[in-house]
Amino acid sequence: MDTALRRYDIIKKYRDKKMKCPFCGHLDTQVKDSRPSDDGLTIRRRRFCPECNSRFTTFERVQLRELTVVKKNGERRMFDRDKLAHSIGIAIRKRPVSAEQLEQLVTRITQKLESLGENEIPTSLIGKTVMDELKKVDSVAYIRFASVYRDFREANDFEDIVGELDSKT
Repeated sequence: MDTALRRYDIIKKYRDKKMKCPFCGHLDTQVKDSRPSDDGLTIRRRRFCPECNSRFTTFERVQLRELTVVKKNGERRMFDRDKLAHSIGIAIRKRPVSAEQLEQLVTRITQKLESLGENEIPTSLIGKTVMDELKKVDSVAYIRFASVYRDFREANDFEDIVGELDSKT
């Protein structure tokens, strides 16, 4: 099927779908402002609900493929970008990393995973990719994430990871 026809079918399918207000559930919200993000990979939309007069923001981004996460026990789950953002958010908590930097970090990680060409991604690869990206952003967040990802049990584990950081800088 040609790309233009496929795009038309998608638009036709979702044309009558409305964005629901997260505050009151009203189905007819209005877009007040749309602009691309700095990286050009997402579109930020400011929305308004005429029912409860609330304002909220949505983001629209390209998804290259549906990813399935393969856990250590063999269980398979759909990749959840929000779960990834939450996990990284815990690591960067109270660090000088802005919400925009977090969004860019999650986008970079997601794009790397999608561009691998595989639909099934092991959790070990996701963890390694997160650590590689966090190391570039904030060393404390990197150590925090590593302590959970590598399941640190004693203080020596922290010393080892700090030693790795020191040897690479």
